[in-house]
Amino acid sequence: MDYNYQITIEYDGTKYVGWQFQKNGLSIQEVLEKKLKKLFKKKIKIIGAGRTDAGVHATGQCANFFINKKIENTKSFLSSINFFLKKYSISVIDIKKKNFYFHSRHSAKERIYEYKITNRYSPLALNKNRTWLIKKKIDLKILKKGAKILKGKHDFSTFRSSSCSARSPVKTINDVKVISKGNSINLQFRSKSFLQNQVRSMVGCLKYLACKEWNLKKFKKVFKSKNRKLCAPPAPASGLYLIKIKY
Repeated sequence: MDYNYQITIEYDGTKYVGWQFQKNGLSIQEVLEKKLKKLFKKKIKIIGAGRTDAGVHATGQCANFFINKKIENTKSFLSSINFFLKKYSISVIDIKKKNFYFHSRHSAKERIYEYKITNRYSPLALNKNRTWLIKKKIDLKILKKGAKILKGKHDFSTFRSSSCSARSPVKTINDVKVISKGNSINLQFRSKSFLQNQVRSMVGCLKYLACKEWNLKKFKKVFKSKNRKLCAPPAPASGLYLIKIKY
């Protein structure tokens, strides 16, 4: 009998080519599968909920795998797998037994991404590769207006990577929150699924708007154009976090 387990994973994506296996470097998926094989003495295939790109972090990535034996002691499993992962900036923070039909990607009802910005003139000493340092003053009021425009069901072709394999550019953004405290600004996006590079591209355009390189009319025009060439440069991967998958 095969058992289906869901794991929740936290990682620093700085040194990785992304979640998914790639020939050009080390991925989160590759490290996890190698360490699970070491632990269980057999090949384990894991299915991830979100394919984070190179340099993107996670505090709540989810994955599932099948194994032909029951994991009786979950604390022991967490201790063992994290012992093998301690040099890799990856941590498995939870494990749950699920029914046979649970699929980390297809069963997901909502994905929540957060983009972290630090708005100040001085360079970062502590949070390099963890946030986007923007030196120009951000207008929070106009940032929130722009964020509101992105909510709802739209054609997001402007924010879609040319290598995106999604069948349709139409997605529904359930909510966009702008959370500010001091010089920290977090942008939180909720949707069932996103296009490749969509969040970073939206943040790049919101930055142009909030730093007054664009006005609201230009922002709307670029969004409605469905033309990738008009999009602002995508925000750096280092500020993006996959924080939660809802089932």
